[in-house]
This record gives sequence, structure tokens and C-alpha cells, in this order.
Amino acid sequence: MTRIKMCGLRRPEDIAAVNEVRPDFAGFILSPRFSRAVTLETQQELSRQLSPGILRVGVFVDETVDFIAGCTGAGTLDVIQLHGHEDQQYLAALRERLRRLSGGLAEKIQIFQAFQVKSEADVRAAERSSADRILLDAGTGNGVRFDWDIAGMCSRPFLLAGGLNPENVDEAIARLRPWGVDVSSGIETDRVKDPAKIRAFAEAVRRADAVR
Repeated sequence: MTRIKMCGLRRPEDIAAVNEVRPDFAGFILSPRFSRAVTLETQQELSRQLSPGILRVGVFVDETVDFIAGCTGAGTLDVIQLHGHEDQQYLAALRERLRRLSGGLAEKIQIFQAFQVKSEADVRAAERSSADRILLDAGTGNGVRFDWDIAGMCSRPFLLAGGLNPENVDEAIARLRPWGVDVSSGIETDRVKDPAKIRAFAEAVRRADAVR
């Protein structure tokens, strides 16, 4: 089964639409300098509206360990997704900082690390990551598809992102058999989440899985 992550959620309407299709992950951008970013307070409120079983992902780009720990300590994140230039030393420091959180939160938090893929060397770097899951992407939410042949070189289970939409995600699954797919702009119309595209994307993934 291909896991589905729908990212860049900002409004109650977005949550209502994803609740209908029940993806595995709902992503919230918590680095404030991005157009789809939300405040921690908004993320907490939207998370409370999610259907049970949908894991909550906080997306961070080159933030401090303390900033991420502060967001995680609020208790409304299941996954931390690193989408910047974080290295393995950073991941070790983050895990150590999370261990100091109260209530056993650290044991429940997964870490995903995204890699911008331009060459085989980027894939090899992703394979060496100590993150729980890796994500192969074209960039940072720009809706551009990268060379999937390079992703096909990856020997480790990965999430695929970058330029996915309801029209091409079935091809991606058939060619690459990713552990998961991650979409944001591909389910938008005029930079706003589109319920029809959200529904079409989920249906396309599940049809593709049915014929694998």
C-alpha cells in the first residue's frame, strides 16, 4: 500500500477535504517564511479537526533544534519533516533534544528527511540518512517533477514528492513503487487546496495500488 501525505494544509476547509479521503499523513508547514506556512496555534487547532488515524506532520526548513522541540512539545505532531540543509549531526542533536521532552513524546515522534534530487549522489546521501524515513523531492513545494529514473536508483524505501498530481501519480507508483507519495501544489487550484483534486489524487493512488 502506498502511503499518502497531503501537505501545506492551512484552513478548516482543507482539513474537511482530507478527512473525506483519509490520507496517512497531513502536513503543516511551520517554518514561517513560506507562503503555505501556519502558526503553531493554527496547526494545533487544525490538528484537532483531523480524523483519528491521520498522522500530523510538521515541516521545517533550516530551523533551530530548539524551535522544532518547542513545536513538538505542544503535543500535536507525530512526525517531524526536515526539508532544508540539515545534516546527520543536526539529526543527532535533534533526537537528543527531543529525548528531553516530557511525557515520553520523543518515543512517539518519527523524523522524515527530504532530499533535493539532481543526481545519483543525492540519492546515495539520502540512503545514508539516519532519519526514520527519507523523501526524494525536486525542491521546496514548487510543483516541479524531477528525473524519476534517478529516484529509481534508491535502494531504501522512500516517499516521492515534486510535481505529483492526480494525472501522473499512478505512473509514479507503477514505475517506482515508492513507500509513499507527498503532494501539495498538485492538489491546489490558484494556490488553494481543491477538494476535487484532493479526492482525485487519493483515488488515483488507490487505483494504482489495486493493479500493482
